[in-house]
Amino acid sequence: MNREITGWVSMHGLQVILAVVIVFALYYAGTALVVGIVYRAVQQNAKRHGWHRKDTEKRQKTLVNLFRNVWRVCVVTIGIFIIFHEIFPDVSLAPLFASAGIIGVALGFGSQSLVKDFISGIFIISENQYRVGDIVEIEGAGGTVERIGTRSTVLRDADGNVHYFPNGMVQHVINKTMGYSVARFSIGVHPSADIDKVIDIINTTGIELSKEGKWKTKIIEAPSFVSVGEFTSTSVTLLVSGKTQPSDQWSVTAEMRRRLLAELEKKKIELGAAAFPAAPLKK
Repeated sequence: MNREITGWVSMHGLQVILAVVIVFALYYAGTALVVGIVYRAVQQNAKRHGWHRKDTEKRQKTLVNLFRNVWRVCVVTIGIFIIFHEIFPDVSLAPLFASAGIIGVALGFGSQSLVKDFISGIFIISENQYRVGDIVEIEGAGGTVERIGTRSTVLRDADGNVHYFPNGMVQHVINKTMGYSVARFSIGVHPSADIDKVIDIINTTGIELSKEGKWKTKIIEAPSFVSVGEFTSTSVTLLVSGKTQPSDQWSVTAEMRRRLLAELEKKKIELGAAAFPAAPLKK
């Protein structure tokens, strides 16, 4: 018995160990190579199309996760078959593949939704509809994309809730951080205010903000006056809009509002009252 074990180890042990070493090497070194190739390919494509740095990073992260997982699954699967063949050289895998094919056909009729999810996931990634890190709205739920798989998409909303969407059900997507974003908001001033003066304050504040070191990298077009919105006997609404880098619209909007409030107060321009003031408390 000992001689048989020794003989088997001498004949197949080295091959098994070698196969394990090769699998581990391909698993880790190959993964690093795949990641490097994807990063360079996306970088070259980004330069050709003039993508912003944030768009490039999101695309890289999305494709790296996909190709890394595919590579690892392929390496592990092939490694298992090679090691199995070395340990059991007399066992034929042909009947196993034949039975797997029959089972696959039977399961195919009951897993059409999985196939639909897989195909939809491939199209979502290949068409660059959204990337990991994008802020999107899918079927009424909004949040940051945390993961895009070939079967499902994972969002985390502002409250920290995680939403799982099968890719096959994603019919309408609103991507709020693709290419560029828009900082758009409104302010209300009293009807007695000099509207031309307020417009000048808005435009000047927007230009000054866009020239500052911290903000000039975030702002593409300075926030400026767009139009007059609704007006009542207590308030005139002015619409302000500017173009920003992806995901920077909220910080730019907040800073612009803060500065406008300070400037309007400094110039003694009265803000408008709410259209529907709260009812007085009953005593």
